[in-house]
Amino acid sequence: MNTTSISLLERLRQPAETDAWKRFADLYTPLLYYWARRLGLQESDAADLVQDVFLLLIHKLPEFTHNRTGSFRSWLRTVLLNQWHTKQRRQTPVTVDGTGRGLDDVTVADDVAAFGEREYQAYLARRALQVMQKDFQSNTWRACWEQVVNGRSAADVAAELGISEGAAYVAKCRVLRRLRQELAGLHE
Repeated sequence: MNTTSISLLERLRQPAETDAWKRFADLYTPLLYYWARRLGLQESDAADLVQDVFLLLIHKLPEFTHNRTGSFRSWLRTVLLNQWHTKQRRQTPVTVDGTGRGLDDVTVADDVAAFGEREYQAYLARRALQVMQKDFQSNTWRACWEQVVNGRSAADVAAELGISEGAAYVAKCRVLRRLRQELAGLHE
C-alpha cells in the first residue's frame, strides 16, 4: 500500500498504479453510476456508460492536470456527459415516447441542485472512509469513527475500547490524516 502523501490524481499519472486505479474506482464508480441513472438510463445502460467512462479515463487521467480553481467533480461529470452524448450520436435515433421526441431532445437537469457541493463533499468523504476502513486495525478505525461520526468523546471511546485516551486521539488523527491524503486534489 502506498502511504506517501502523493495525491490520488498524481498516483494515477504513473504507469501501472493498480492500487491507485482501484482506489479511484472504489471512490467514483457509485458517483458515476448515480449520474448515469440521473440521465434516465436503465441499470445495465448506466453500468455500460460508467465502464465506457473508465476506459476513457485510463487515457485521460494520466494527462490530466488539476486546476486548483476548477472542480474535479465538474470535470468528471463533463467527461461522463460527453461520453453519453457520443453514445447517443452513434445510436439510431429512438423515440422516447409517443410524441416522436428523440433522446437528443430530452433535457438533463443540472446536477448542481440535485447533487450540490455539500452533498458531493459528504459523499466523497463517506466513500473514502468506507474504502479506507480495511487499511486500519479495527480498534484504530472504531476509535476514529466513534469520535468523528458519532460525536463521542475520546475518554468514552477509550474506556469502551480498553485503550488510553491518548491512543484514541492518535487513532483519530491517523485516520483523518490519511483521509486528507486520499482526498488531496479531489475534495475541493
